[in-house]
Amino acid sequence: MVQGSWPIYGLALREVRCSSIVHILDTNMNLTAESHRIPLSNGNSIPLLGLGTYGDPQTTPKGTALDCVKLAIDVGYRHFDGALVYFNEHEVGQAIREKIADGTVRREDIFYCGKLWNTFHPPELVRPALEKTLKALKLDYVDLYIIELPMAFKPGKAFYPKDQDGNYIYHHTDLCATWEALEACKDAGLVKSLGVSNFNRRQLELLLNKPGLKHKPVSNQVECHPYFTQPKLLEYCRHNDIVIVGYCPIGSSRDASWVNLKCPPLLDDEVLVSIGKKYNKSSAQVALRFNIQRGVVVIPKSFNPERIKHNFQIFDFSLTEEEMKAIEALNKNIRFVELLMWSDHPEYPFHDEY
Repeated sequence: MVQGSWPIYGLALREVRCSSIVHILDTNMNLTAESHRIPLSNGNSIPLLGLGTYGDPQTTPKGTALDCVKLAIDVGYRHFDGALVYFNEHEVGQAIREKIADGTVRREDIFYCGKLWNTFHPPELVRPALEKTLKALKLDYVDLYIIELPMAFKPGKAFYPKDQDGNYIYHHTDLCATWEALEACKDAGLVKSLGVSNFNRRQLELLLNKPGLKHKPVSNQVECHPYFTQPKLLEYCRHNDIVIVGYCPIGSSRDASWVNLKCPPLLDDEVLVSIGKKYNKSSAQVALRFNIQRGVVVIPKSFNPERIKHNFQIFDFSLTEEEMKAIEALNKNIRFVELLMWSDHPEYPFHDEY
């Protein structure tokens, strides 16, 4: 990507509203399969399209993440979204290292995002948690490290601690203290950029207004797709130079244990299907293209080789302003991922409007 185009994008974030950001991104950034990074507020950059690497550890065969990440790198993906609680960072790291070793990519071409889990919020546990991720990956640093949820759980061996009655055991949450420990990790060179996930406006403001803030959060990873377009949070984050990274960008599985089944299947939507027919694209490709044209990073999760290839084919067409508006109008303001099992946590983020 041409460095000189970054300030134009920064201008777009502050002065150009949703529908017209498409033209800024396409004409000045020239998004291509080979070059689709956008700037972060600290001078680093992030690829607009990434691969989510979560797979149910109970049902995903060993080696799946390894094979899929290697395939994804061959396809052209350079951004991988992982986490300690996915229990597969050793495979993701091995895939990255093998593709570096065979000359396909260099380390600086790859963007890896790791996550601080809820049981590691106390400041003295933050660096050890990041070091667990680095040890599993066998990498010297991660490109982005984010607080996965703004809700602390009781520290200990159990990632999902429960009492004898089956209730989750929470822990005092001090997001500013956790953030200071993350800043120390960045200063130590273990991570290039810091961000958050599932934070609402109030929780972001806690960090942004923290006395002595050294490193601003560069990103906020949240659910974002045509049925949940996040207009107010997106506007707030743009105003504060925070990039939105959208999970579930093509909807979600229909697993009733954690998915809100009241939200209709996104990919059956007639507007998305009909726009897709015009470009010979699927509704999934249209949904992904919609978000990257808004400057929203997307991280569709897939361990299906054909879908991994399919989801990458979004750089050879562009949606018109009218089509962007039509997709924006699909917003139903309902989430696939509500996390209701933790709705009694004092820092549960989704009680607020945004």
